[in-house]
Amino acid sequence: MTEAQNAQGQTPHIDVRMLAAVERHPRIFGTLRALAPGASLLITSDHEPRPLHYQLETGFPGKFAWDYLEQGPEIWRVQITRQDTGCDCCCGSH
Repeated sequence: MTEAQNAQGQTPHIDVRMLAAVERHPRIFGTLRALAPGASLLITSDHEPRPLHYQLETGFPGKFAWDYLEQGPEIWRVQITRQDTGCDCCCGSH
């Protein structure tokens, strides 16, 4: 899969290694909510981002695709792409 771009023509990137632990998930989820359908977010981490992947799968089922670009052991890079065109709520509305 190619790296999709946001409306400004750039793929946002968050390097969580540069953020305090309490800032990581709020920053990631805020950025994901702002993505247009088909746009991606790149994340770089120094650990396996399995908890984030789980949160996406359970909190936003079917709304995001998860693709590993690099899988450790020192660096993990993930591309998360918004798949849907519906709202972010749980009402079932599209």
